[in-house]
Amino acid sequence: MPDIPPHADNAIVWRDGRLYLLDQRLLPLKTGFIGLDTGEEVADAIRDMVVRGAPAIGVTAAYGVVLAARNAWQARGPGWRKALEPDLARLAAARPTAVNLFWALERMRGLMAELGAGDPTARLLTEAQAIHQEDIAANRRMGELGAALIEGPTSVITHCNAGALATGGYGTALGVIRSAFAAGKIDRVYADETRPWLQGSRLTAWELGQDDIPATLLIDGAAASLMARGGIGWIIVGSDRIAANGDVANKIGTYGLALCARHHGVKVMVAAPTSTIDMTRATGADIPIEERDPAEVLCCGGNRMGAPGAGAWNPVFDLTPAGLVDAIVTEKGVILQPDAKKLANLMTG
Repeated sequence: MPDIPPHADNAIVWRDGRLYLLDQRLLPLKTGFIGLDTGEEVADAIRDMVVRGAPAIGVTAAYGVVLAARNAWQARGPGWRKALEPDLARLAAARPTAVNLFWALERMRGLMAELGAGDPTARLLTEAQAIHQEDIAANRRMGELGAALIEGPTSVITHCNAGALATGGYGTALGVIRSAFAAGKIDRVYADETRPWLQGSRLTAWELGQDDIPATLLIDGAAASLMARGGIGWIIVGSDRIAANGDVANKIGTYGLALCARHHGVKVMVAAPTSTIDMTRATGADIPIEERDPAEVLCCGGNRMGAPGAGAWNPVFDLTPAGLVDAIVTEKGVILQPDAKKLANLMTG
């Protein structure tokens, strides 16, 4: 495989006709890429958490369509559209909660409808690369807008990983943190471990370390006590889907953080591109919440830790009501105290 620097901003790479993904399951102890050649392989990589984070899933899925279409053209020629459908279905089924996945697939389908009977690969690749670059630009804009809300210097808490690894590059929540740290507004980031996959411990701390941003890990249950001690100005998180009324689906544990933040007078900021806002879902109750294998909770490092006979409930996300969110930051602007009217104005403006 080509020489690709193992950096968070290079987690999704198209090179020499292949898609390369930085395998996030290996971090932080190892850095290595997986090369993918088919839509089915991309769907498997999304499902198996090689790549995660709603914007990154959307970007990856777009490249997956390119691979699937190229293979369909080579196998079926002018009949490539019909041959492509099984791969599109696999990609759509890979992760049910992250709306960016479906947004990206629909955008690629829209282009497919405009194409003739010839080889679609080049046009679809241009579109996937545009989605990738637009996401990076949106993240940098969100970083600027979110940082402007922070009065510093202060410390912040973030949950899960909403950095360059979870996006096309730079990050949503970590994009805000990067911009605010550069402006001297953040002096320390507390990263929840984020069980059971430990995205905060393995990924967020790794990203912050690359940028020399002071980081301290928290077990998920310690955040309330830390807020009670003072010195925390904001909770800054990303999102996998935002309903039309401003309810936020994000990594499990976000709801509890928001409740504790309200009690302690700490503000909550959600940074997410407008592709994460799903205006077809009136409230958070309409958002499907993915549940994964109980073994992820019951086992650690391949060894069972849970008591024999015990089961486990393993939802990947929870819902934070809009009333607990102080600001939603998008590339189009900031919504303070979000509600249905404000989101509708943003999305139609």
